Amino acid sequence: MRKVALVNQEIYHVISRSIAGYEIFNCPDDYSRFTNMIAFYKKALPYKYSIFQKLTNGMRSSVLDNHQDINNPVAIIAYCLMPTHIHLVIKQKTNKGISKFMSDLLNSYSRYFNIKHKRKGPLWEGRFKSVHVNKDVQLLHLTRYIHLNPSSVGLVERPNEWLSSSYQAYIDPSECKSDICDLDGSIAIQPNEYEEFVNDRIAFQRELSKIKKLILENYTG
Repeated sequence: MRKVALVNQEIYHVISRSIAGYEIFNCPDDYSRFTNMIAFYKKALPYKYSIFQKLTNGMRSSVLDNHQDINNPVAIIAYCLMPTHIHLVIKQKTNKGISKFMSDLLNSYSRYFNIKHKRKGPLWEGRFKSVHVNKDVQLLHLTRYIHLNPSSVGLVERPNEWLSSSYQAYIDPSECKSDICDLDGSIAIQPNEYEEFVNDRIAFQRELSKIKKLILENYTG
């Protein structure tokens, strides 16, 4: 049981890492599967993801049309999937909503991954970690930090090149096909201003990442 209960209508930065730096996303299909699972489990539909995917398009549409978003356990404000870990910025909407959402999400992906790669055992490093976000300015800087993660470690040059994050929903919401993020007033900044806000920090955060890696590599205790 969590020492401090997560509070409804509050926002948290949630992080979950793979065991021993194991790569949990090995191809575009893996990333796509996980993002689809985020969209699915945030709605708390009365199905397992694997069963829901087997329904006809008409049946899936009917289930979604009859679903009331007011019953969703969480709202997703931002996300970024990295090869060995995930970042989610989540607002809890119902009692124990984040815990239920994360349990369903991580367990479901673990089953998919283990079957695909013919492996057994846990995929994630213990329980997910969460940090309370209690100020609007803190939230804004947090979304920039997680959207810059891929460019900071050299996976891409610029954040818009990384497709497995919510960055595109922030800078061009009209073109974003994702139904994952709920940006209803949580981030009070225009798309063009947000793009500039993020891009101005690319070089700085990349240098910080290099320094951090250097310190860890040379730390002897």
